[in-house]
Amino acid sequence: MAVAIAARGFRTAPALALALLLAACGQSEEKSPFPEPHRPVAPISSRYLNEDARDSAGEFETVTRLAEVRPLMSVADIGAGEGYYTVRLAPMVQPKGRVLAQDIVPATINALAQRVQRERLDNVAIKLGQPNDPLLPPRSFDRIFLIHMYHEITRPSEFLWNLRPALKSSGRVIVVDADRPTERHGTPPRLLLCEFAAVGYGLTRFERLPDSESYFAQFEARGARPEPADIPDCNL
Repeated sequence: MAVAIAARGFRTAPALALALLLAACGQSEEKSPFPEPHRPVAPISSRYLNEDARDSAGEFETVTRLAEVRPLMSVADIGAGEGYYTVRLAPMVQPKGRVLAQDIVPATINALAQRVQRERLDNVAIKLGQPNDPLLPPRSFDRIFLIHMYHEITRPSEFLWNLRPALKSSGRVIVVDADRPTERHGTPPRLLLCEFAAVGYGLTRFERLPDSESYFAQFEARGARPEPADIPDCNL
């Protein structure tokens, strides 16, 4: 595996070896300014439920109704996986609307790109993101969907901080997750609200999804985005 290092001038051999070791281990030489999470992180799951089961549950229709998705909107599907929401959002926003499907697993993104091409979804773009930065263009989205994936985010405050600039002034972030501990592939609502509020988001809607332990939570950005060092800790 090749490791790229952004050097500040020349390094001695021992310093370079240490930098390579830290980079290979996914660590940084500098401490992150964001607060450390105090919750376990669930492993990335390749599939939530098969698509027929999800269709039968009617979650997509309920979530997009609550989110008030309309034609001509620009929406982002973060942690898009196999594209269940992506391929259904595309016709909903119509040809002049836009859908950006993002994931952090290259193989997943490649497979989704093939599906999008196969189904001729010309209003869908595909993007490879980073674990704590979705790398979205600024002021671009009416709705950003985080569907059954929030519990997989390793550094939630950093992720949400990087996500904020991508919202339009009236944009909303939509979270669908299960009301159970993060290590069991869910996020307790109290923890979710704390982590969003810490980065300057306000809750605009919260609904329990019918016949499910999952919930719908919708947020908007409020006030100025805090400096990373000023983000409070959510040690619940």
